Amino acid sequence: MGATTNPTGDWVAQQARNLILDLGERANRFRFLIRDRDAKYTAMFDTVFQAEGVEVLRTPRANAFAERWVRTARRECLDRILIYNTRHLLAVLREYLAHYNQHRPHQGRGQRPPDRDTLPAPVADLGSVRVQRRRVVHGLINEYEQAA
Repeated sequence: MGATTNPTGDWVAQQARNLILDLGERANRFRFLIRDRDAKYTAMFDTVFQAEGVEVLRTPRANAFAERWVRTARRECLDRILIYNTRHLLAVLREYLAHYNQHRPHQGRGQRPPDRDTLPAPVADLGSVRVQRRRVVHGLINEYEQAA
């Protein structure tokens, strides 16, 4: 596959044709292609896959907040874990969602997670307090809090 800094519809369609050629007989193993609604995915792009019997599904129109959350979940979690099946995906997302809403700091909220309205605790002298680490999302993320 080639690379470009500014992909056009023609370029992306050519990449689709290249992929189908590279896949050869294996192309018929795919039933669906899920893509977003970016303008670079032209009708020609879809036609390349449909000619091989692959159904092209476009994602629903999402708002900026939803798109941002999906990008964050992918970057911080899903791109770093091999997902085995739907059950595993749902378990990982459930655990990541709890971390995202209850512990992860958000700049737009003054470093407060969405589920907290109070300001974070002031910085503590680590020489005088105990800190407890909790591993979440299958050990991908570590959360820290003051031990009781």
